[in-house]
Amino acid sequence: MPQKTVNVIPKPQKIEITEGEFQVSAKTPVLAEKELSCLKKFIQEAISHASSALKGAGKVSEISISINRDLKKLGDEGYILEITPGRMTVESVSPKGIFYGIQTFNQLLFSSGNGKIPCMRIEDSPRLGWRGMMLDEGRHFFGKDFVKKFLDIMALYKMNSFHWHLTEDQGWRIEIRKYPKLTSVGSKRTESPLEGNRNAGDGIPYEGFYTQEDIREIVKYAADRFINVVPEIEMPGHAAAAIASYPEFGNDDIKDYKPEVKTRWGVHHYTYSPTERTFKFLEDVIGEVVALFPGKYFHIGGDEAPKDQWKNSPTAQRIMLDNGLKDEHELQSFFIKRIEAILKKHDRILIGWDEIQEGGLSPTATMMVWRDWKWATMALNNGNCIVMAPNSHTYFDHY
Repeated sequence: MPQKTVNVIPKPQKIEITEGEFQVSAKTPVLAEKELSCLKKFIQEAISHASSALKGAGKVSEISISINRDLKKLGDEGYILEITPGRMTVESVSPKGIFYGIQTFNQLLFSSGNGKIPCMRIEDSPRLGWRGMMLDEGRHFFGKDFVKKFLDIMALYKMNSFHWHLTEDQGWRIEIRKYPKLTSVGSKRTESPLEGNRNAGDGIPYEGFYTQEDIREIVKYAADRFINVVPEIEMPGHAAAAIASYPEFGNDDIKDYKPEVKTRWGVHHYTYSPTERTFKFLEDVIGEVVALFPGKYFHIGGDEAPKDQWKNSPTAQRIMLDNGLKDEHELQSFFIKRIEAILKKHDRILIGWDEIQEGGLSPTATMMVWRDWKWATMALNNGNCIVMAPNSHTYFDHY
């Protein structure tokens, strides 16, 4: 007899197919302990969405979700899902594990097409602690409804880290009340690249940003789905929109200094000046951002920061001399360590793209590897934590 296919992504650790089928109907009751009552809606919504395809309206089966303290070996994200002809149970040591078991049920229901799910027993726990997706809103602003849909899809696949790229050369997307021009100026650009020709403009003004109330709403929505939101505020490069808003925080002592919100993609040359007034500005920004995001990680970008302006800035060169820095790569490391000190005051862990190792990697920073895999080996040998995001395998904008 051929093995039935179980359509669940990621593939569970253990699956045992048993005899019979469980028929989901619009009348299927969902039983839950009091502390899990808020999770019932995720089952009920799935049943509601599938109701037109459900055939077993006359047959009453039940679904039960409950905490089982004896499942500690599976961890707080593990669960056991057991399906018999008349009953389905999801058990875990924590609500988080229950939620992931519910997502497995939801996938089984969607793939069944008619609400008839094969009886089985699944024992599952994640192999990877950080299971994430990044959304770049610096270049494209999507809005609250899209982000919530994005989070729903992440939750369906048991992802737990939403990396939210909120600032770029092409737009600043988060309200900072102490610096209103970040959004009144920095969230707007005169045009975007023409589709099919990145070197030509479409001539259409573009803008958008999230208020702090919007951010709180989205962070709460994510937390309800056991997703941590990791904000990314780019520095020292990819900062043209911020510097266009407040030119005094850029390298304003160089020739032809004309900061603007960029209208093309690619790497641009506007970087923050490594002055005390810039660090005060960034400390203020970080203070407002961490108040909105309770997670322990704060992403500072750190990638693709051209050194041209620092090479040509007398101020930057003087700071290098004063601090005994031999080149601009060490100046970037100096910059990032200053930011890390600010983040530590807020009990946050700095995470950045693999360029943060240029000039020396802080032993307490976390590196997100997007270029060559060799940087992962280097960081691990240094004792740093890493998150793998290699562009060769994980970038959805690559054909």
